[in-house]
Amino acid sequence: MAKTAISPTRSENYPEWYQQVVKAADLAENSDVRGCMVIKPWGYALWENIQRRLDTRFKETGHDNAYFPLFIPMSFLEKEAEHVEGFAKECAVVTHHRLEPNGKGGLQPAPSAKLEEPLIVRPTSETIIGATFARWVQSYRDLPILINQWANVVRWELRTRMFLRTAEFLWQEGHTVHATAEEAQEETRKMLDVYAEFAEGAMAMPVIKGEKTAGERFPGAAATYSIEAMMQDRKALQAGTSHFLGQNFAKAQEIKFQNQAGEFQYAWTTSWGVSTRLVGGLIMSHADDDGLICPPKLAPAHAVILPIFKNDEERAAVLPYCESLKNELSTQEYDGEKLRVRIDTRDLRGGEKKWQWVKRGVPLRVEVGPRDVASASVFAASRLMEKGVGVERAKFVADAPKMLGELQQQLFDRAKRARDEASVVIDTLADFEAFFAEGQPGGLAYAHFTDGPEMEAKCKALKVTPRCVPLEPLLGDDGAGECLFTGGRSERRAVFARAY
Repeated sequence: MAKTAISPTRSENYPEWYQQVVKAADLAENSDVRGCMVIKPWGYALWENIQRRLDTRFKETGHDNAYFPLFIPMSFLEKEAEHVEGFAKECAVVTHHRLEPNGKGGLQPAPSAKLEEPLIVRPTSETIIGATFARWVQSYRDLPILINQWANVVRWELRTRMFLRTAEFLWQEGHTVHATAEEAQEETRKMLDVYAEFAEGAMAMPVIKGEKTAGERFPGAAATYSIEAMMQDRKALQAGTSHFLGQNFAKAQEIKFQNQAGEFQYAWTTSWGVSTRLVGGLIMSHADDDGLICPPKLAPAHAVILPIFKNDEERAAVLPYCESLKNELSTQEYDGEKLRVRIDTRDLRGGEKKWQWVKRGVPLRVEVGPRDVASASVFAASRLMEKGVGVERAKFVADAPKMLGELQQQLFDRAKRARDEASVVIDTLADFEAFFAEGQPGGLAYAHFTDGPEMEAKCKALKVTPRCVPLEPLLGDDGAGECLFTGGRSERRAVFARAY
């Protein structure tokens, strides 16, 4: 059996493999606070590149960044019953504003410092931002309002996994206000498209765009849309959501405006967001049994140069060569950006150094020794190459952007091929049960449905959820059919899967 850098392998224990990839790639670690994580520099650099690209796209589509309070008065959530019901079990609550000695050498909340109204640590910001928008909006001339916030949120998860589900995580949340339902619906779909373009174009992660069923809808929304990706273990991952909130939050928060006829009416709002869960999606889409593989467009470094020398004399020749190589590579461009290049001069054995970078998933790895200096060449490998090759230095520098582009495309094609191979059209309940039976690999099942208790009960029994109703026909969808769960008429198919 071939030796791998990550143990256990994906086939042996996928959940533990995931944790070991996060550790080996030096992305994050568990913190002293239960359910929370410390994002380490390599992992945070991935998030920064995700953030930077999305932030540019948000601004190109007319949105401005702002910041709103971390704390939300409990009464704000109570105004929207469905919304608070959806988040109540996950809320962290602040009840006091001061500590005092407890007489036993420790501390306790001061009884005299109890807050008149408890404050909720932000699980999402519709209510606090809605209250702000109510002050900002007076006339149709004030609309639309297109705001994005980069922030942290807290949802008190009991079962956590780094990047995928933690008590505190980082995200962005867009919040917009519109004069008409049509404008708000257009905004909702536009931002869904932004997420899908980013996932496929930058993350090399194929996604399905669709509308959530009623039972999977965001609490308080009129409609929820999502992008759904399939991970290597054939489970689905909700990678981003965009919500058409209708007038529900506007009525709860009194977001009203005077229209052109001089009449007052409630506005229409949206919200949309992605989080550090995308880093988890990136790992599970592309990593292998040797560690992380970074899509070049998001990689913290496009290339790492590893100097190899045995003594001071060789060092004196190799290091300047590596510095000049770095400078040359850094003038090259890939996808509109200068190449990000690092030199690893740490005093480590060459094999150890090489495998650290393999596990971190750097796209291009370049080794330079005395012979390479003498022949004006390098020994180069991409993360998907089993072995590197010797190549003339000037050719490598010129070809580096092309190599990155090919690697980006290879990652997307590989992920899409795996998803397509695990996607099936199912027309009978027996086939549905067999596909998701215990011990079967599962995947994405496209099946006719109608919302109701029959579907919910069967999905719960099989530990499956309807991920979304695709916005575009997939796998030759033939329109109307028969619901798997009731036998009644069904107008659409949904994608069903086990999911994170």
